Amino acid sequence: MTPDFLWLHLKEVPAFRALLRGVEARFYQGLEMPAPILDLGCGDGHFASLAFPGKALVGLDPGWKALREAAARRAYRWVVQAEGARLPFPSGFFGTVISNSVLEHIPDVEAVLQEVARVLRPGGYFLFCSPSHRFVEFLSVYRLFRRMGLRWAAEAYGRFFNRISRHYHCDAPEIWAARLERTGLRPLGWWFYFSRGATALLEWGHPYGLPSLLYKTLFGRWILAPWRWSLWPVERVLRPFYEEPPGAEGAYFFMIARRPDGR
Repeated sequence: MTPDFLWLHLKEVPAFRALLRGVEARFYQGLEMPAPILDLGCGDGHFASLAFPGKALVGLDPGWKALREAAARRAYRWVVQAEGARLPFPSGFFGTVISNSVLEHIPDVEAVLQEVARVLRPGGYFLFCSPSHRFVEFLSVYRLFRRMGLRWAAEAYGRFFNRISRHYHCDAPEIWAARLERTGLRPLGWWFYFSRGATALLEWGHPYGLPSLLYKTLFGRWILAPWRWSLWPVERVLRPFYEEPPGAEGAYFFMIARRPDGR
């Protein structure tokens, strides 16, 4: 039985993050993920601890503060501080590399993909997700400005939201597939997720999530009252969007790639 990833995230992280990460956590269930597994850009390890507990061998991130949290959470056997473009592992070491909503934040992303291809063994899998080329179009304020005929304001808002989200890449899956091919990885398929409604919740969840940032700073936790009775109004709003199936288009996409085994 698949865990309720929405609730598991909602009781520990802000609502907009709980919705996005809850949806993404479901995608890994049932996928082939040969060991050993590298979580590239693992952050604080919270996502891995829920999405694939006990499976990821190594969590890697350039941020030492986040890695300390990941180590305390014991989501990985080892945590390693390093840049994605200089992975400190031998070639062909990993059976699976996972990078959940990380690559969009890296300017020179092809250098990272080249390293992923190097450390994957032949036949190994690369699983990742990223904002798509539809991300800005799905933002509610962007759509409102476009309906009002204020295209300049819509484009300015899109640039602003990408800047605060630290997005360097919001590209179509076909562009990512071409990048993978250039580094020797073979895309096997992808699907879109996060509708306009879900994206609007993510968008407006940023300002509404500011109190959680204060709680995290003062008390070391995002949610002070992690109980059903206190969170049910938020859960009721998020639940229909959590249960949405992948669609023909979406603000995000999930991709599966493989290093050819040479046979």
